[in-house]
Amino acid sequence: MSVAGLRRAARDAVSGMPREFWWLWTSTLVNRLGAFVATFMALYLTLDRGYSASYAGLVASLHGLGGVISSLGAGVMADRLGRRPTMLIAQVSTAVSVAVLGFMENPVAIAGVAFVVGMASNASRPAVQAMMADIVAPEDRVRAFSLNYWAVNLGFAVSSTGAGFIAEYSYRIGFFVEAMLTLCCAAVVFLKVPESRPDHAPVASASGGPVAKPPGVRLTDVLRDGRFMGVVGLSFLVALITQQGYVGLPVAMGADGLTSSDFGTAIAVNGLLIVVLQIPVTRFIEHRDPRQLLIVSTLFAGYGFGLTAFAGSVAAYALTVCVWTLGEIVNAPTQSGLVVKLSPAQGRGRYQGMYTMSWSVAALVAPLMSGVVIDHWGASWLWMTCALLGTATALGYWLLMRNLAGDGGPAGTGPGERDRLVETTGRAEAAATTSAEAPRIPVHAPVHTPELAPEGA
Repeated sequence: MSVAGLRRAARDAVSGMPREFWWLWTSTLVNRLGAFVATFMALYLTLDRGYSASYAGLVASLHGLGGVISSLGAGVMADRLGRRPTMLIAQVSTAVSVAVLGFMENPVAIAGVAFVVGMASNASRPAVQAMMADIVAPEDRVRAFSLNYWAVNLGFAVSSTGAGFIAEYSYRIGFFVEAMLTLCCAAVVFLKVPESRPDHAPVASASGGPVAKPPGVRLTDVLRDGRFMGVVGLSFLVALITQQGYVGLPVAMGADGLTSSDFGTAIAVNGLLIVVLQIPVTRFIEHRDPRQLLIVSTLFAGYGFGLTAFAGSVAAYALTVCVWTLGEIVNAPTQSGLVVKLSPAQGRGRYQGMYTMSWSVAALVAPLMSGVVIDHWGASWLWMTCALLGTATALGYWLLMRNLAGDGGPAGTGPGERDRLVETTGRAEAAATTSAEAPRIPVHAPVHTPELAPEGA
């Protein structure tokens, strides 16, 4: 592709997004530039503090347990209190708890504070995802999620390489860097990101009669939404595989005699590859069948980790990272778009909280799984398990997406589907009227169809 073609592709990739999205994007980038604790906790505990892989897995699991607990609570907060306040509370709490963790010496204290860090750091995710769906038009959401994911990994590519060398000097400095940059992220949100929660007030119809206020969405409604919960279950399995890049991989590389900087170099390939390929790949997959994309991406993830069983050098580990990263690049925006498609506007926080919880539960289970398997049977068995999980997840996507594609009837199989019908009807009737209170920023609500269309996942 020519230079002019590259410029045109880049311009098309970023055009049309609202200003609020770019401030949210900036806050994500700043946050990820300081990523340290979750990535290097296993090395910190095993190499610097001398604890076993099982203890490192326990601490990482407590970190994940904190995320499990906060995911649903933060989702409810995002719907009730608002997206912006939820993000600010989460980010300030993360900065404080990360700084405290750097001073902990007692193993029980380390585990306890790691649990608090997991709660705080995970609490902002449902609000960020819900706000992104609020402020971006439906046709641009896959691209928006891709750009946000690109920011996450651009920051991660920089921070993982730098943090690896910082760890050679002092792990504590890394904790302080993350705390400071998380506070900078909170400052960006406080100064530049307005609230985006959709207005819940009822409006008058074109004929003069009142339009019923859309019913509230409860957590029980989310649980009864069979389509969505199927996606949540499969996302858990995907997350269980990809989490091994941050819990199983560093321990396995350490067992092979490689250093923290070696791991930093290998895992940085993940971020760098996403930075280079995420936008062009998203342009390629944006209007393709999400069923095929999810199946293929999951197989790449599972077998990419399976190949790790044959790695023994930094270059070989980096090559396996390339394989599972390709799956990650395709899976992330496709699955995020699917989650938004299945989420009613009035319950986006709760739906995103449930989706985030699937990753948090995986963060809880993955370290325990990797620690026990590596300690008792060796790393090769862990990578074989990842390959099997990838196969099972791909089969699950094939079954779920086949059922969704074959459901051509009207929505109404669950509370979430009924809420989406109410939302669509209410917006159609309100289109000719003025809301009692104008939203503070433009809000683009999705039109939820009863079946999953192949294009625009």
